[in-house]
Amino acid sequence: MRKVNFFGINVENTTLEDISKDLENALLNKKKTTVFTPNTEIVMMAKKDESLIKLINSAVHVIPDGIGLIYGAKLKNIELKERVTGYDTSIKLLEIANKHGLGLYLLGGKAGVSKDAFENILKKYPNIRLCGYHHGYFSGSHTGNDNSLEEQEVIEDINRSKPDIIFVGFGFPKQEIWIDKNKDKINATVLIGNGGVIDVLSGRVNRAPDIFIKLNLEWFYRLIKNPSRIKRQIYLPMFLIKVIFDKNAINELN
Repeated sequence: MRKVNFFGINVENTTLEDISKDLENALLNKKKTTVFTPNTEIVMMAKKDESLIKLINSAVHVIPDGIGLIYGAKLKNIELKERVTGYDTSIKLLEIANKHGLGLYLLGGKAGVSKDAFENILKKYPNIRLCGYHHGYFSGSHTGNDNSLEEQEVIEDINRSKPDIIFVGFGFPKQEIWIDKNKDKINATVLIGNGGVIDVLSGRVNRAPDIFIKLNLEWFYRLIKNPSRIKRQIYLPMFLIKVIFDKNAINELN
Protein backbone atom coordinates (compact mmCIF):
# COMPACT_ATOMS: atom_id res chain seq x y z
CA MET A 1 0.00 0.00 0.00
CA ARG A 2 1.44 3.37 -1.06
CA LYS A 3 1.54 6.09 1.56
CA VAL A 4 1.86 9.85 1.76
CA ASN A 5 3.95 11.36 4.54
CA PHE A 6 2.50 14.50 6.16
CA PHE A 7 5.06 16.08 8.51
CA GLY A 8 6.21 12.62 9.56
CA ILE A 9 2.81 10.91 9.68
CA ASN A 10 2.46 8.10 7.15
CA VAL A 11 -1.08 8.15 5.76
CA GLU A 12 -2.35 5.41 3.45
CA ASN A 13 -3.22 6.46 -0.09
CA THR A 14 -6.35 4.37 -0.18
CA THR A 15 -10.11 4.34 -0.64
CA LEU A 16 -13.00 3.49 1.64
CA GLU A 17 -13.72 0.43 -0.50
CA ASP A 18 -10.18 -0.89 -0.18
CA ILE A 19 -9.99 -0.25 3.56
CA SER A 20 -13.34 -2.01 4.02
CA LYS A 21 -12.06 -5.08 2.17
CA ASP A 22 -8.89 -5.13 4.29
CA LEU A 23 -10.88 -4.86 7.52
CA GLU A 24 -13.34 -7.57 6.49
CA ASN A 25 -10.43 -9.86 5.66
CA ALA A 26 -8.76 -9.09 9.00
CA LEU A 27 -11.97 -9.85 10.89
CA LEU A 28 -12.62 -13.12 9.11
CA ASN A 29 -9.02 -14.22 9.64
CA LYS A 30 -8.71 -12.94 13.23
CA LYS A 31 -5.79 -10.66 12.34
CA LYS A 32 -5.31 -8.01 15.03
CA THR A 33 -5.74 -4.61 13.37
CA THR A 34 -5.68 -1.05 14.69
CA VAL A 35 -7.07 1.95 12.82
CA PHE A 36 -6.21 5.61 13.44
CA THR A 37 -7.85 8.48 11.57
CA PRO A 38 -5.72 11.66 11.47
CA ASN A 39 -7.00 14.90 9.98
CA THR A 40 -5.26 18.26 9.51
CA GLU A 41 -5.86 19.24 13.14
CA ILE A 42 -4.23 16.04 14.37
CA VAL A 43 -1.31 16.39 11.96
CA MET A 44 -0.67 19.94 13.18
CA MET A 45 -0.88 18.85 16.82
CA ALA A 46 1.50 15.96 16.28
CA LYS A 47 4.06 17.38 13.87
CA LYS A 48 6.35 18.77 16.59
CA ASP A 49 5.95 15.81 18.92
CA GLU A 50 7.91 12.73 17.86
CA SER A 51 6.09 10.56 20.40
CA LEU A 52 2.70 11.41 18.83
CA ILE A 53 4.04 10.83 15.33
CA LYS A 54 5.37 7.43 16.41
CA LEU A 55 2.06 6.65 18.12
CA ILE A 56 -0.03 7.42 15.04
CA ASN A 57 2.33 5.53 12.73
CA SER A 58 2.08 2.46 14.97
CA ALA A 59 -1.42 1.65 13.70
CA VAL A 60 -1.94 -1.00 11.05
CA HIS A 61 -4.11 1.47 9.12
CA VAL A 62 -3.63 5.24 9.20
CA ILE A 63 -6.36 6.70 7.02
CA PRO A 64 -6.83 10.27 5.67
CA ASP A 65 -9.73 11.72 7.66
CA GLY A 66 -9.65 15.35 6.60
CA ILE A 67 -10.23 17.22 3.35
CA GLY A 68 -7.22 19.38 4.22
CA LEU A 69 -4.96 16.40 3.63
CA ILE A 70 -6.36 16.06 0.11
CA TYR A 71 -5.84 19.77 -0.60
CA GLY A 72 -2.37 19.73 0.93
CA ALA A 73 -1.29 16.79 -1.19
CA LYS A 74 -2.56 18.55 -4.33
CA LEU A 75 -0.40 21.56 -3.51
CA LYS A 76 2.58 19.22 -3.83
CA ASN A 77 1.22 17.58 -7.00
CA ILE A 78 0.46 14.37 -5.12
CA GLU A 79 -2.86 12.63 -5.72
CA LEU A 80 -4.40 11.32 -2.53
CA LYS A 81 -7.21 9.06 -3.78
CA GLU A 82 -9.95 10.17 -1.44
CA ARG A 83 -10.86 11.27 2.04
CA VAL A 84 -11.57 8.19 4.16
CA THR A 85 -13.31 9.31 7.33
CA GLY A 86 -13.42 7.55 10.65
CA TYR A 87 -17.20 7.82 10.56
CA ASP A 88 -17.57 6.16 7.15
CA THR A 89 -15.07 3.46 8.09
CA SER A 90 -17.01 2.80 11.29
CA ILE A 91 -20.27 2.45 9.37
CA LYS A 92 -18.57 -0.02 7.03
CA LEU A 93 -17.45 -1.99 10.09
CA LEU A 94 -21.05 -2.07 11.31
CA GLU A 95 -22.18 -3.38 7.92
CA ILE A 96 -19.46 -6.04 7.95
CA ALA A 97 -20.37 -7.05 11.49
CA ASN A 98 -24.04 -7.27 10.56
CA LYS A 99 -23.22 -9.37 7.49
CA HIS A 100 -21.17 -11.91 9.44
CA GLY A 101 -22.84 -11.76 12.86
CA LEU A 102 -19.75 -10.31 14.54
CA GLY A 103 -19.46 -8.77 18.00
CA LEU A 104 -19.09 -5.06 18.81
CA TYR A 105 -18.10 -3.22 21.99
CA LEU A 106 -18.52 0.56 22.41
CA LEU A 107 -16.03 2.39 24.61
CA GLY A 108 -16.31 6.14 25.01
CA GLY A 109 -18.57 9.13 25.45
CA LYS A 110 -20.30 10.44 28.53
CA ALA A 111 -22.45 8.24 30.74
CA GLY A 112 -25.48 7.07 28.78
CA VAL A 113 -24.16 7.98 25.33
CA SER A 114 -22.71 4.58 24.47
CA LYS A 115 -25.89 2.93 25.80
CA ASP A 116 -28.03 5.03 23.43
CA ALA A 117 -25.68 4.24 20.54
CA PHE A 118 -25.85 0.56 21.48
CA GLU A 119 -29.66 0.58 21.24
CA ASN A 120 -29.73 2.50 17.93
CA ILE A 121 -27.19 0.14 16.36
CA LEU A 122 -29.29 -2.85 17.35
CA LYS A 123 -32.33 -1.37 15.57
CA LYS A 124 -30.48 -0.82 12.30
CA TYR A 125 -28.07 -3.77 12.39
CA PRO A 126 -29.99 -6.59 14.10
CA ASN A 127 -27.47 -9.28 13.20
CA ILE A 128 -24.62 -7.64 15.12
CA ARG A 129 -23.74 -9.30 18.40
CA LEU A 130 -23.65 -6.30 20.72
CA CYS A 131 -21.21 -7.26 23.43
CA GLY A 132 -21.27 -4.27 25.72
CA TYR A 133 -20.49 -0.64 26.30
CA HIS A 134 -18.71 1.64 28.76
CA HIS A 135 -18.30 5.40 29.07
CA GLY A 136 -14.90 6.97 28.54
CA TYR A 137 -14.61 8.68 31.90
CA PHE A 138 -12.55 6.17 33.82
CA SER A 139 -8.99 6.19 35.08
CA GLY A 140 -6.69 4.44 32.63
CA SER A 141 -3.85 4.67 30.14
CA HIS A 142 -5.59 7.54 28.34
CA THR A 143 -5.53 9.62 31.56
CA GLY A 144 -1.95 8.75 32.44
CA ASN A 145 -2.89 5.98 34.87
CA ASP A 146 -1.68 2.75 33.30
CA ASN A 147 -3.12 -0.48 34.70
CA SER A 148 -5.50 1.25 37.09
CA LEU A 149 -8.14 -0.89 38.78
CA GLU A 150 -10.87 0.78 36.72
CA GLU A 151 -9.01 0.06 33.50
CA GLN A 152 -8.45 -3.56 34.47
CA GLU A 153 -12.17 -3.93 35.13
CA VAL A 154 -13.02 -2.42 31.73
CA ILE A 155 -10.60 -4.76 29.96
CA GLU A 156 -11.98 -7.76 31.85
CA ASP A 157 -15.52 -6.75 30.82
CA ILE A 158 -14.45 -6.47 27.19
CA ASN A 159 -12.69 -9.83 27.19
CA ARG A 160 -15.61 -11.58 28.88
CA SER A 161 -17.93 -10.36 26.13
CA LYS A 162 -15.56 -11.50 23.33
CA PRO A 163 -16.10 -8.72 20.75
CA ASP A 164 -14.60 -8.75 17.29
CA ILE A 165 -14.63 -4.95 16.94
CA ILE A 166 -14.13 -2.16 19.46
CA PHE A 167 -15.03 1.47 18.84
CA VAL A 168 -12.85 3.68 21.07
CA GLY A 169 -14.14 7.25 21.21
CA PHE A 170 -12.00 9.32 23.59
CA GLY A 171 -10.76 11.91 21.09
CA PHE A 172 -7.16 12.47 20.03
CA PRO A 173 -4.70 11.52 21.45
CA LYS A 174 -6.39 9.70 24.33
CA GLN A 175 -8.02 7.03 22.17
CA GLU A 176 -4.78 6.32 20.29
CA ILE A 177 -2.82 6.10 23.54
CA TRP A 178 -5.39 3.74 25.06
CA ILE A 179 -5.47 1.46 22.02
CA ASP A 180 -1.68 1.34 21.74
CA LYS A 181 -1.23 0.57 25.45
CA ASN A 182 -3.95 -2.08 25.69
CA LYS A 183 -4.37 -3.73 22.29
CA ASP A 184 -2.32 -6.77 23.30
CA LYS A 185 -4.39 -7.25 26.47
CA ILE A 186 -7.66 -7.32 24.59
CA ASN A 187 -9.17 -10.30 22.81
CA ALA A 188 -10.64 -8.41 19.86
CA THR A 189 -9.61 -8.18 16.23
CA VAL A 190 -10.24 -4.59 15.10
CA LEU A 191 -9.80 -1.56 17.35
CA ILE A 192 -10.58 1.83 15.82
CA GLY A 193 -10.12 5.24 17.39
CA ASN A 194 -13.12 7.07 16.00
CA GLY A 195 -13.60 10.22 18.05
CA GLY A 196 -17.22 11.37 18.13
CA VAL A 197 -18.71 8.49 16.13
CA ILE A 198 -20.36 7.00 19.22
CA ASP A 199 -21.97 10.39 19.93
CA VAL A 200 -23.41 10.48 16.40
CA LEU A 201 -24.64 6.89 16.62
CA SER A 202 -26.33 7.74 19.92
CA GLY A 203 -28.44 10.39 18.18
CA ARG A 204 -27.22 13.11 20.54
CA VAL A 205 -24.99 14.70 17.89
CA ASN A 206 -26.03 15.19 14.26
CA ARG A 207 -23.64 14.72 11.39
CA ALA A 208 -23.58 17.38 8.68
CA PRO A 209 -26.27 17.16 5.95
CA ASP A 210 -25.26 15.19 2.85
CA ILE A 211 -24.82 18.31 0.72
CA PHE A 212 -22.12 19.63 3.07
CA ILE A 213 -20.39 16.25 3.10
CA LYS A 214 -20.45 15.94 -0.71
CA LEU A 215 -18.99 19.44 -1.09
CA ASN A 216 -16.30 18.66 1.51
CA LEU A 217 -17.72 21.42 3.73
CA GLU A 218 -18.52 19.31 6.78
CA TRP A 219 -16.03 21.41 8.76
CA PHE A 220 -17.96 24.56 7.78
CA TYR A 221 -21.27 23.07 8.92
CA ARG A 222 -19.77 22.19 12.30
CA LEU A 223 -18.40 25.73 12.59
CA ILE A 224 -21.84 27.24 11.83
CA LYS A 225 -23.47 25.00 14.43
CA ASN A 226 -20.76 25.67 16.99
CA PRO A 227 -18.82 28.94 16.41
CA SER A 228 -16.52 28.16 19.35
CA ARG A 229 -14.86 25.59 17.06
CA ILE A 230 -13.08 28.44 15.28
CA LYS A 231 -10.02 27.78 17.46
CA ARG A 232 -9.89 24.23 16.07
CA GLN A 233 -10.79 25.12 12.49
CA ILE A 234 -7.86 27.55 12.28
CA TYR A 235 -5.64 24.47 11.96
CA LEU A 236 -6.76 24.00 8.34
CA PRO A 237 -5.41 27.30 6.94
CA MET A 238 -2.34 26.96 9.18
CA PHE A 239 -1.72 23.51 7.73
CA LEU A 240 -2.03 24.71 4.13
CA ILE A 241 0.30 27.66 4.76
CA LYS A 242 2.90 25.33 6.28
CA VAL A 243 2.60 23.04 3.26
CA ILE A 244 3.14 25.91 0.82
CA PHE A 245 6.29 27.18 2.49
CA ASP A 246 7.86 23.87 3.60
CA LYS A 247 9.19 21.89 0.64
CA ASN A 248 9.54 18.79 2.82
CA ALA A 249 6.06 18.99 4.36
CA ILE A 250 4.52 16.23 2.23
CA ASN A 251 6.21 13.39 0.41
CA GLU A 252 4.92 10.37 -1.46
CA LEU A 253 6.29 7.04 -0.18
CA ASN A 254 6.58 3.78 -2.10
